[in-house]
Amino acid sequence: MGHGHDAGAAGTAPLAERLRAQGLRLTAQRQRVLDAVTALEHATPEAIGARLREEAGPGGSAPDISTVYRNLELLERLGLVWHTHLGKGAPVYHAAEHPHLHVVCQSCGGIDSASPDLLDSAAERLAADLGFTVDVGHVALSGTCRACRERTESS
Repeated sequence: MGHGHDAGAAGTAPLAERLRAQGLRLTAQRQRVLDAVTALEHATPEAIGARLREEAGPGGSAPDISTVYRNLELLERLGLVWHTHLGKGAPVYHAAEHPHLHVVCQSCGGIDSASPDLLDSAAERLAADLGFTVDVGHVALSGTCRACRERTESS
């Protein structure tokens, strides 16, 4: 709200500079992993690996899955990506710029994103009553999506 700089420059140095400051390079491979996370939105490491293999084409060099995991861990330590556990499966990764709350349908497995501030009042209550702070980026709420609920109601 009128802080005198445009929304794009939120006081964060470009990624490459932040990495160099920490003695790390955003290697081409790390950049590709980060790009895949951003493009796929809720991607398991396997899906990210598959996308990188696809992009590399036949005979191209794509990182193996353990390299993908290592790159994801590094990107997460740098605060560039987050992971969320959506129930029992592998964690899914998403770019950290847009923290969001995940809701997962137990019936169809569909994932939806919601604004984390939807939980503000619940988070405030938990903080007041239990001294508990909620980490909304890492949580997924499970339930039933609209489509599945409508199917059940109409049957």
